[in-house]
Amino acid sequence: MKDRIEIAIEGGVADVRLIHGAKMNALDPAMFAALVEAGAKLSAEPRLRAVVLSGDGPAFCAGIDVAFVSRFIGGKAAPGDPPIDNIAARTHGIANLYQHVVWLWRELPIPVIAAVHGVAFGGGFQLALGADMRYLAPGTRLSIMETKWGLVPDMAGTQLMRHLARDDIVRELTYTGRIFLAEEALAYGFATRIVVDPHAEAMKTAREIAQKSPDAVRAAKRLFNAARVCEPSAGLIAEAIEQQALIGSRNQIEAVRANLEKRAPDFADPP
Repeated sequence: MKDRIEIAIEGGVADVRLIHGAKMNALDPAMFAALVEAGAKLSAEPRLRAVVLSGDGPAFCAGIDVAFVSRFIGGKAAPGDPPIDNIAARTHGIANLYQHVVWLWRELPIPVIAAVHGVAFGGGFQLALGADMRYLAPGTRLSIMETKWGLVPDMAGTQLMRHLARDDIVRELTYTGRIFLAEEALAYGFATRIVVDPHAEAMKTAREIAQKSPDAVRAAKRLFNAARVCEPSAGLIAEAIEQQALIGSRNQIEAVRANLEKRAPDFADPP
């Protein structure tokens, strides 16, 4: 974990930072493993009161690492990579690995605030959605970018977006994959606040939460989770089934190749 994520805990607040800034904190196998390890560590901290999740360098998280997604062409993972051949299997409770790294922030019994700057694309955007709140820097760029790679948002995004933004907004952004700004995200419902220094503001809020009754705060999170998420297990398995059918398909391979070759894609019509 130490080369991907740093965790500092003080006064009941965990400052969790993605530290692979040279790659814009992209999601590669090492980052996936680090996120799982971070979640386990935080879950084992009984005195924890709040968490701030942020990214070092120029971005919060640029999404899936291009080198990693390019290996999806064969529909099989490379040696040492997380598996992609049976993502419908529930390996982490109600989720698979890719969903778990987002869903674990909802499963933490304490509030999580994502401090987002630079970009949050694809899996990075979904990672931010896993938090209870999202503080964005002005001009932050976001995208539900999975369609660029011939895929669907499959890191719990379908189950989280639908409670934050209007259905037609979620569909438009998902179908097009277009990049939108923090100011739009606030209007849509994806951002809690726009602040010049999202990390500093998130830490301030986390410290304020830490001063409140932990029993009350944890109970409130349980209530909000129960009220906002209906039958997530069914939604997550549906998400994985759709993704499984796309990985390694003709058009998904073409999406990857076109991006890597910097050319317009030539997609086949569906049967």
